[in-house]
Amino acid sequence: MRRGRGAGETRTRRFVRALPALMIVGGLVFDVLTPPAFTAIPLFAAAPLIAAPFFSLASTVRTGVAAFLAVIAVRLYNENLFEVVPSIELLTVLTVSVLAVVINGVVRRSNEQLASARVIAETAMRAVLPTPSDRIGGLHVAARYEAAQADEFVGGDLFSVTDTPHGVRLVVGDVRGKGLDAVEAVAVVIGAFREAAEQEPTLEGVAQRLEHALARESNRRGGLDAVEGFVTAALAEIPPGASVVRIVNRGHPEPLLLHTDGALEVLGPSVPTLPLGMDLGVWPDRADEWELPAGSTLLLYTDGLSEARDARGVFYNPAERLRGRIFPGPEELLSALTDDVRLHTGGETTDDMALLAVLRPAEGQPDRRTTVKIVGLGGGEG
Repeated sequence: MRRGRGAGETRTRRFVRALPALMIVGGLVFDVLTPPAFTAIPLFAAAPLIAAPFFSLASTVRTGVAAFLAVIAVRLYNENLFEVVPSIELLTVLTVSVLAVVINGVVRRSNEQLASARVIAETAMRAVLPTPSDRIGGLHVAARYEAAQADEFVGGDLFSVTDTPHGVRLVVGDVRGKGLDAVEAVAVVIGAFREAAEQEPTLEGVAQRLEHALARESNRRGGLDAVEGFVTAALAEIPPGASVVRIVNRGHPEPLLLHTDGALEVLGPSVPTLPLGMDLGVWPDRADEWELPAGSTLLLYTDGLSEARDARGVFYNPAERLRGRIFPGPEELLSALTDDVRLHTGGETTDDMALLAVLRPAEGQPDRRTTVKIVGLGGGEG
């Protein structure tokens, strides 16, 4: 079905490209086969207007000239070129052709502005969102940022990994909104995370620092909407030599734990959590724990992955698609995942997605068993 949709879109584009010529030819046939009292001027006038938003400036001009010459040819054929009505028709087609050229210029300038804004946003995103090293603190790390193909601007998905005195700490998040405002909000979150990750003794403290950073920026901008409102985020911490992974989940899609035998666990918090930046009160934290055997991989992602749809509107289910599959490393996992999403959506996505996979190597571990601790809002440790 996805292949059929792609073929249908290709046929539609070809039809639109051929439509101005078809209308001119159709107008000629209509005028030749009907009495002089009938006219095909609406077809001739519509041809350059249809070309304006889709064709280049030169092609739009050529279409207008062709329509104008077609009217002259028809009136010469009917031997009434210099009568009043044919003269008005010629003036009408000429005026519409000039208008089509103007429309073409407006559309081209708008497209250039959109392209420029996207380039600026993408450049800014690359500056604040560098790809992490594939080896950090003894862990194997892979990260991907996949931009949506259907959007004018990049979104606010983010990730960061840093080795700190408290262990390797990472964050995956999603800022509400798109474009340069979202990129600026990403910069606020990433900057606060990198500073707090070095200084805060607990991961919960890091989350609170992000909350305070968003509140400060909101006050500076005069409201939540100025900084895109809120941020869903999953923060993780792997202490040195402790064989423990802690995750603070703030309203974010649930991380996945992939085992070496293909088994998969969905690491959902015991209590639903609120995103960062939603100043609706304070709740105590809650901890959830899972076993993490050596060699397993922790996968964090944004909702651009779980909300990707196929031609029927069915959402992509990463847990269902990954269960039973085995990958040699995190990079291979992300490559297979992005390829599978493209297959599911037919190559067209409507939202950006950030992916982060962390593998704890089996070699050299002091203990073959590792515990994953999930911390969210809403209670004490479980």
